[in-house]
Amino acid sequence: MRSFEFPIEAGHIQEFKRAVGDVDATFDSDAAAPPTFMVAADRYDPDYDRRLRSDRPWPPVAPETGSGFHAGMVFEYHRHPRAGEVLTATVADGEEWLKQGRRGGQLRFREIVTTFVDADGQPCVTARWINVRAANEVRE
Repeated sequence: MRSFEFPIEAGHIQEFKRAVGDVDATFDSDAAAPPTFMVAADRYDPDYDRRLRSDRPWPPVAPETGSGFHAGMVFEYHRHPRAGEVLTATVADGEEWLKQGRRGGQLRFREIVTTFVDADGQPCVTARWINVRAANEVRE
């Protein structure tokens, strides 16, 4: 389990909205973060394995990336974060399960749960990232 701070900045919200196709996004110092904005927290996580770093090549080649892939993302909003807030994100392992693949062999699904709380410790968002890979791959 690890934790880090995630500042919700109005300019970052504006750029995120533009990146997902909102060509009319304007700067709003009190903007609410859009629904998928929480994925932007990864850039503030010093331990995120796919974060761009000056001390290693891009894209990173790490044992945990292997031949697996992203299988889904779920956001549970307790309330929408707003520009000006600083949230604390806590990342922890979630559930893990096996499923028979269509072409033979088992698939291992692994959930990573990130809980975002505000300055008062109240929950804002719970995000669940699901990865999948062949069950026989070793995870370090």
